[in-house]
Amino acid sequence: MAVLKPFLTAVIGAAISLQLLILANMSYLYGTAYRDGSRFSAMKMLFVDYDGGAVGQSVALAYEQMRGPGFPSLLERSQEQYPTEQDIQEAVCRGDYWGVIYSDRNASSRLAGALSSSERAQAYDSSRALGYVYNSAKYPAYAQIVSSDLAQLAQAAASVYAQTSLTAALGTINVSDPDIAQTVRDPISSTSTDIHPMNQGVRFYYNTVSMVMPIIIQFFFIMAINGISTQTYVYNTFSPGQNTILRFVVSVCYTFIAALVMTGYIWAFRENWDVSSGQFALTWMAIWLAMHVHFLFIDFVTSVLPMPFVPFFVLTWVITNVASTIGPFELSPGFYRIGYAFPAHSLYELLLDIWTEGCNPHLYRTLPILWCEWIVVLVLFVIGMKQRTKASFETSLSEESSKA
Repeated sequence: MAVLKPFLTAVIGAAISLQLLILANMSYLYGTAYRDGSRFSAMKMLFVDYDGGAVGQSVALAYEQMRGPGFPSLLERSQEQYPTEQDIQEAVCRGDYWGVIYSDRNASSRLAGALSSSERAQAYDSSRALGYVYNSAKYPAYAQIVSSDLAQLAQAAASVYAQTSLTAALGTINVSDPDIAQTVRDPISSTSTDIHPMNQGVRFYYNTVSMVMPIIIQFFFIMAINGISTQTYVYNTFSPGQNTILRFVVSVCYTFIAALVMTGYIWAFRENWDVSSGQFALTWMAIWLAMHVHFLFIDFVTSVLPMPFVPFFVLTWVITNVASTIGPFELSPGFYRIGYAFPAHSLYELLLDIWTEGCNPHLYRTLPILWCEWIVVLVLFVIGMKQRTKASFETSLSEESSKA
């Protein structure tokens, strides 16, 4: 019975500590998307009125009706700034905007002609009146929201046109003509352009579960190699420098293989996703770099942190990294931008750049961050190995003295 009290005290303390850890981590994770619907206005969309007539005006009026915290901000720009459709696609590609809606040139005059002539009505294509552009490879879940909002805006523009210009001209329109009547029923619709389609079912895993695995597998392997090193007396057989080199070589080889495996299952489940062998190799190298950063850092932490606290660190490291990739920073409170410093965020941004062939041009930021982190954790790794070999040597001396 004497041991029951300290046992229960320790168990209760561990249970409370773990629940507080879970509460803190999950609060941090849930906070990334808490009331994000009220911050959709932080997402910017572009509007270019190439028409300059009633169709283009309908888009602007429709946006005024839909405008609010729960709808992306629509910024109108001139034709001079974006002369062609290629220019607006490049604006989405650069990440300047989440999407673009535009009115086609002479859309209003074509529509007016279709309402006044049966022959023109037969040739009229309402889907050419408006167009919108988005990139489904960029945070797929939110890209779907952007696509849906753009489609709703196009539909709202058609309703506005029907309520204003079409109603005013209805008395002069020959609605008995079936072709003209069809134009009256469907005066404006839209055509969508997805710059980089990503329709495979597993696309939602790329910035969620896939960002967990590079961390978890490093932790498990480090635990395994620590046990193996102790059992085989590697720490006592080689000098601290030799142990450091040996472990570094092992880490490079292991993460190289682990990155290949991860890239392999991404490619195995790509379905009809159009990616090349060159993108496979670049994906492999990007994942390897991020995995090696995780390995070196976790190895350092496990060398200086008491073992009972290591799971607390690993869980927190997983959650904070995933929180940096699960959604765009525009929709999270400002302090979540600390996520720029986490390897997972840089990895996901780098992968998007590779998978879209430069249509997420953040290499100027992501690669320097990852390489700087690699240099920092490499130094920490060396320090940690000195601590690890020193602790192993002291343990051996203690065991020998106790035997003597």
